[in-house]
Amino acid sequence: MNLYGVKAIYKFEMARMRRTLMQSVLSPVISTCLYFVVFGSAIGSRMGDIDSISYGAYIIPGLVMLSLLMQSISNASFGIYMPKFSGTIYEVLSAPVSYFEIVLGYVGAAATKSVLLGLIILATARLFVDYSVLHPFWMVAFLTLTAVTFSLFGFIIGIWADGFEKLQIVPMMIVTPLVFLGGTFYSIDMLPEIWQTISLFNPVVYLISGFRWAFYGVSDVHIGVSVGMTLMFLTICLTTIWWIFKTGYRLRS
Repeated sequence: MNLYGVKAIYKFEMARMRRTLMQSVLSPVISTCLYFVVFGSAIGSRMGDIDSISYGAYIIPGLVMLSLLMQSISNASFGIYMPKFSGTIYEVLSAPVSYFEIVLGYVGAAATKSVLLGLIILATARLFVDYSVLHPFWMVAFLTLTAVTFSLFGFIIGIWADGFEKLQIVPMMIVTPLVFLGGTFYSIDMLPEIWQTISLFNPVVYLISGFRWAFYGVSDVHIGVSVGMTLMFLTICLTTIWWIFKTGYRLRS
């Protein structure tokens, strides 16, 4: 493995985070803090507990997952789109690095930034809500697995997009609604039976449910199902990226 090539891509992408600190870190942290203030403090103080958990603490995993998914997709898609836009992608493809090493560099950097942001948001949440983490190992594992999976998904979007507006279509029009309807602010057990069944077709339900289990030991679906669904989506993303590099889809034209 060409570790120097991977390191070069990784360091370049991480340097971009430092250059755009306001957009990459401060903006999503401030946005999430507003959710904590409005839903955790203002509204949460007027709502009862959910599964014996205060409402403010209950929504923390969902809010972290919201930022994690959006930032993973954004970081990875923009990271691979810019070389395409500027034409430097051909230099990357002609360099002595394999496709696996290219993906490892870009996706590794995007996932690292997303995990760091998730941990910062968790630390910031302490200022607003008192919460506990029942399974810290599984919390970090689920955080990392989700960041890697959706960074791969963002990498696919970055290759597919042929304009800046397309980079925002999937995150804003598909992912964000799925997150809000995936149990971020409520348990799907609170819904009528028919809507509980419909919610099970939302893949984000399994992500938020599994992440919430790591915090409080409660979940809308079994933790094994949550991990299985995440691994399935990871496999789909890996297979898609393999096909992209095998066929040169939107890379060689």
